[in-house]
Amino acid sequence: MTHVLVLGGTAEARSLAALLVEAGVPLTSSLAGRVSRPRLPAGPVRIGGFGGVDGLARWLREHDVTAVVDATHPFATTMGAHAAQACSSLGLPLLRLARPGWSDHPDASSWTWVDSHVAAREAADEVGGTPFVTTGRQTLHHHVDAWRHRSALVRLVEPPEEPLPAAWTVLRSRGPFAVADEEALMREHGVGVLLTKDSGGRYTEAKLDAARRLGVPVVVVARPPRAAGVAEAADAAAAAAWITALGALRP
Repeated sequence: MTHVLVLGGTAEARSLAALLVEAGVPLTSSLAGRVSRPRLPAGPVRIGGFGGVDGLARWLREHDVTAVVDATHPFATTMGAHAAQACSSLGLPLLRLARPGWSDHPDASSWTWVDSHVAAREAADEVGGTPFVTTGRQTLHHHVDAWRHRSALVRLVEPPEEPLPAAWTVLRSRGPFAVADEEALMREHGVGVLLTKDSGGRYTEAKLDAARRLGVPVVVVARPPRAAGVAEAADAAAAAAWITALGALRP
């Protein structure tokens, strides 16, 4: 009996789960549990961590998993590394499903690309003006002390884990966003520089187009490296085809 584990939490993971359920492929989608009201995929879902590499390997054995798809966020490097190590130890096939990044965006060459959130903050300091931070709540600790008395616009899906500076304006919302709305938001708050990370996809791309229209400089944190030697797919259909090639789909 085939059993596919989809490490999810992304739109691509939900799309893949829907395809597998429609095809009758037994699967379990795993969510980290960091979002209070996650968008749940089709089919069985488990929520929470595995307890490191050993815990994941034990879960894979106990549930007779025959293939794993790592469809976590492009910046979820820890889970990706754990999946690669656990699958290698058990001889299980592993696929990395990741949406294309924004390196091919028409404006990408005009952005400032950096390798860390600290470097992003430093680049924003050079530009000046109110920063619009869209890199997620788990990155804010890189900026709190340095920008404690500086005006900043921060957009989050979940509430912050720690109190944020009183000088900051915090917005709670989830994409997709429209370009016109993003442009109006940046005008309203007098945004001088946009800080984002190379998440890719269409859900949050509108802010990049809005920044171009307004002439707002963009600082992008590049994607971290992932485990080497892992097969990759750019969309759910390609991931489903990979599973088909493994003989996972019923005739």
